[in-house]
Amino acid sequence: MTYRDFWNHLTTIYDEGEAKAVARMVYEVRFGLSWTDLCIGKDTQLSADNQTELQEILRRLLQKEPVQYVLGQADFCGRTFLVNEHVLIPRPETEELIQWFLEVRSYLGESEEGHILDIGTGSGCIAITLAAMYPNAHVTAWDISPEALDVAKVNAGRRHVSVTFQQVDILAPSLPTPHSSLTTIISNPPYIADHERATMEANVLEYEPATALFVPDEDPLLFYRAIATYGQTALQPGGWLYFEINPLYVNELCELLRVMRFHRIETKEDQFGKQRFIRAQRS
Repeated sequence: MTYRDFWNHLTTIYDEGEAKAVARMVYEVRFGLSWTDLCIGKDTQLSADNQTELQEILRRLLQKEPVQYVLGQADFCGRTFLVNEHVLIPRPETEELIQWFLEVRSYLGESEEGHILDIGTGSGCIAITLAAMYPNAHVTAWDISPEALDVAKVNAGRRHVSVTFQQVDILAPSLPTPHSSLTTIISNPPYIADHERATMEANVLEYEPATALFVPDEDPLLFYRAIATYGQTALQPGGWLYFEINPLYVNELCELLRVMRFHRIETKEDQFGKQRFIRAQRS
């Protein structure tokens, strides 16, 4: 099977451009073939074993399994992270949250030290990225899933950064006391309401962990409320909350934070023009 054969098969589930992009990713990551290699026909020189592996990859992709899970890795902020079915695939929107955090921190002239807590760390992509950028900061990462924490710990080891990982349920009645004053809580918590499942792609619904995605229709701000409540006492005065959010509930979340006496509340659009991020400061 050639590169052309491979992406042609994928057009049954992707448009042509995306099929070609997925195919290029497979050939590069799994078989070390660059775009130039594909152009000069090196895809025709794969061994019999590699062809067998390629067939298996195609089988999984045609079942709508995300290519990142098939390959076991995803890129985030210029770094490669291991991923599997226990963690969400890092998204470009979350990269924008990181970029906003960095821009604001630089503009405000905030110290590169301090204590940052990432709640719902998953693959560890947020915590590990920030630990790499701020080696003098103390970075802690929580997740309810021990399997997700196992993935995050491996990723931290691969990037040679120091992150304190803890298995914590933010909805639990008793939460750990930070060993030092928190300067920032950053989180991409579950925020997709159950009723939105009907409009979502099968590759997300059938493969990514539901506990990291969905919230009840009757309480879409469940995790934001819990995190902000924790932040009321755990954050040092002047400390910040940074959230990735569901645009459907931006007004309700702003009001919740105001009622909880956070101030300097600001929202930001993502690259698609959706209100995707919010930050607020503890008074």
